[in-house]
Amino acid sequence: MTGPFGMKGKRTVLNPANWQVFKDPEGSMQLIRRLVMENARQFVSRYVLAFLCMALVAASTAASAWIMKDIINQVFINRNEFMIYVIAGLVMVIFTIKGAATYGQMVILSRIGNSIVAGCQRRMFQRITEQDLSYFDRTPAGELTARVQHNTKAARSVLEMLVVSVGRDVLTIIGLVGVMIGQNPTMSAFALLIMPPAVLGVSVLVRRVRKHAKSQFVSTARILGTLQETTIGIRVVKAFGMEDHVRAAMNEAISAVEHRANKIASLTARTSPLMETLGGFAIAIVILYGGYSVVNLDQDPGAFFSFITALLLAYEPAKRLARLHVNLNNNLVGVRLMYELIDDVPELTDRPGAAELVVKGGEIRFDDVRFSYGESAALNGLTMVAEPGRTTALVGASGAGKSTVFSLIERFYEPDDGDILIDGQNTKDVTIASLRGHIAVVTQDTFLFDMSIRDNIALGRPGASDAEIEQAARDANAHDFIMDIPGGYDALAGEGGGRLSGGQRQRVAIARAMLRDAPILLLDEATSALDAESETKVQAALARLMKGRTTLVIAHRLATVRHADAIHVLDRGRLVESGTHDSLYAEDGIYRRLCELQFQDGSSKADEAEESIAVGNTAAV
Repeated sequence: MTGPFGMKGKRTVLNPANWQVFKDPEGSMQLIRRLVMENARQFVSRYVLAFLCMALVAASTAASAWIMKDIINQVFINRNEFMIYVIAGLVMVIFTIKGAATYGQMVILSRIGNSIVAGCQRRMFQRITEQDLSYFDRTPAGELTARVQHNTKAARSVLEMLVVSVGRDVLTIIGLVGVMIGQNPTMSAFALLIMPPAVLGVSVLVRRVRKHAKSQFVSTARILGTLQETTIGIRVVKAFGMEDHVRAAMNEAISAVEHRANKIASLTARTSPLMETLGGFAIAIVILYGGYSVVNLDQDPGAFFSFITALLLAYEPAKRLARLHVNLNNNLVGVRLMYELIDDVPELTDRPGAAELVVKGGEIRFDDVRFSYGESAALNGLTMVAEPGRTTALVGASGAGKSTVFSLIERFYEPDDGDILIDGQNTKDVTIASLRGHIAVVTQDTFLFDMSIRDNIALGRPGASDAEIEQAARDANAHDFIMDIPGGYDALAGEGGGRLSGGQRQRVAIARAMLRDAPILLLDEATSALDAESETKVQAALARLMKGRTTLVIAHRLATVRHADAIHVLDRGRLVESGTHDSLYAEDGIYRRLCELQFQDGSSKADEAEESIAVGNTAAV
């Protein structure tokens, strides 16, 4: 598979054939029915008001055609001066009503549409945040962005097209057809002959538009995905001179969108020549028959001109209705994708009757746990224990399963087999919220939100006072650098914490964990990317944070875990060695070989590292 830059990788490739929503391409009516039913109740009063406005517009349009009979007969044939003023006044009234009603209709529908977009976006984002990590593993970020941004607007467009078409165009045509039949039923029959071929031609166009609309969404999602990934990885892009490669990938996606958009525009525009040609034939037949009747059969010329006016005025709404089916199916693709996301129930949810987790000591026990990412096994019958209130380190080569252990403890994924127990309670049987509420995490790649430093720390315990936040920052050795920043605690951290250094971000994350005051602490390579000075400060803060808590530490740098109460060595998802640093180093096993690789001299280098850690611990005390 290829990533967004066209390179080989594990990135998901968007394929509309795999989406359930496209397996029923003809289910448009069911989709429309659901969309209408979900929104009609909330906006029914405003829709009724909009319909009244559109009914006034339709009535005004029909009246403007009907009055043509009196204009011709009373003004041009009878030359009645008094009727000139009456008719002129009526025309002013008709178009004033039409203008006011049009304004009311547009404002009401715009407000309803904005509310629908906002509501759908809230529902989609709520569903996204409910998903487990496996969902994000298989769903590109660009696709999610496209769905939230574009598909909700498609829902608005579909409803507006339906309401406007029924309330304005259909009512207008009904009114004008009524005028036509009232003036001359025979000519009305001639004019309506264009409908069967028009419906047949539009149906052919609809099928082609639906196919191109699917492909256009895929390409749009790729554009957003490439843009997002380029922005996030801009340092890598520039460091490896990938600008041309990235631009080529983006240009390819943009060209695909442009091509599909042009095809859709071309297909949609074909309704115009179709309707123009058929309409021309209908009008020509009416003129031939009507003109012959007026000249040779002494028919009423006013009625003839009123009929022609009604026919010409009906022409535009008839063209809009002809395009409706095409535009509707174009936008229904987005609505289908929106509902696919909203209906996607998370795989990992609380079991019925799940209890609240109660942590007394904080013992964590893995009992023959097996887990795999797809076909790749990460844990193969892992059995281990993290003692309550003590520090347990997980070491091993990359891919040994250390990070998977953390993910399973936090229940980001469910084990394929086996049990994970916290103080004897199976994590499958407790609520996810209570489980994660008892866990604090500090990772290597600390993520901060683009909000104030105060608010980032407060995420550890929403509702904490400013005094508690500042005390957590002091305990994390973060208070001094925060006060040196312009704005202090109110300064923005930047996107991802980009306005702070690595060590500063780590200390803010530690302050967040301290404020959470959870009995279980997970540390994932929390100091591996820091310079010596920052590491000393972070180690001192971590020493305070770890005190009295059940702490699991992942560390590739073994010097940082020499003083752990227990060290578990993982290899290919299994526990192969367990003990203290001294006991494991005395054995000729994996741990000793890892130490020798890192320190070269298994004693002197390790002692130097131990001394540096001891300095940090002393500073913490």
